[in-house]
Amino acid sequence: MNRAETEQPQFAVIGCGLIGRKRVVALGPNPPLLYTCDLDAARASALAAGAPGCTAVTDAARVFADPRVTAVIISTLNASLAPLALAAVRAGKHALVEKPGALNATELRAVADAARSTGAKVRLGYNHRFHGAMLKARELVDAGALGPLMFLRGRYGHGGRKGYDREWRADPALSGGGELIDQGVHLIDLAGWFLGEFPTVEGHAATYFWDMAVDDNAFLSLRTADGQTAWLHASCTEWKNLFSLEIYGRTGKIIIDGLGGSYGPERLTYYPMPVEMLGKPTPPEIHEFPTDRSWALETEAFVNDIRLGREPSPGLAEGIRTLEVVERIYARAKGG
Repeated sequence: MNRAETEQPQFAVIGCGLIGRKRVVALGPNPPLLYTCDLDAARASALAAGAPGCTAVTDAARVFADPRVTAVIISTLNASLAPLALAAVRAGKHALVEKPGALNATELRAVADAARSTGAKVRLGYNHRFHGAMLKARELVDAGALGPLMFLRGRYGHGGRKGYDREWRADPALSGGGELIDQGVHLIDLAGWFLGEFPTVEGHAATYFWDMAVDDNAFLSLRTADGQTAWLHASCTEWKNLFSLEIYGRTGKIIIDGLGGSYGPERLTYYPMPVEMLGKPTPPEIHEFPTDRSWALETEAFVNDIRLGREPSPGLAEGIRTLEVVERIYARAKGG
């Protein structure tokens, strides 16, 4: 890299839609934002207006050519994520790339090769890891409160909206797939975070309701080398937005419900198992998380990746493994 890792990073945001706006809010005024970039000039200008000294542009090449820019946040449609990330790391810029990072694992491997060459740090935007309930679950698991983990069960879904099947997510050339590569990748990432890698991948993706060329439901059974199982369902025919993650160990279990907003209050319930399963059940511990700080915490982690010169997690390796799972499910669907 062309400057000390301990120096204050200076940012650009590429993609100024809903997620780009969330990213700018999470970034805050420090570290500084030098550019907002979007093909829609008005959208880039509107986002730049809230950041003193920020310039709105429509050409990402201008961002990559500016030596002041240390890091970029890429929050575009799926089809643009990997090409922009590749250009960024080749220019020596660190990158926070919105999930899933690419249309497929091959695209993300090319980014990884370039990042190894230039030393750029690349974090994948799986912000769900930074939700309060997830961080508490990680704390409990790491402390041994659940004992050895056995399996987990995850459900994630929304109901779509009128015209959903005509939006960019319904176009495989722009999205890379349907609900599995949209929300399902969050479940796969979380499952891998708790259980590890999944050499055994089973399941299928299907289109039950929406008039589109991509899946609206996906069902997965993933197993580690030791037989731990992640049983996952992602759906955009849920009608009422839903998030549920259950983690089962030999000495307890965790249930996480909701993500805030339309997904309902975020809550973690920890059920310790009574000693030797005797006597009355031990009362559960209930933890409420009324505020979603995941975007800010993820951005803070990325800034520290840069300052400390550490490898981001989740980074490219995790992103590639997640997309490999997606591709195996989609290959099954194409094969009938």
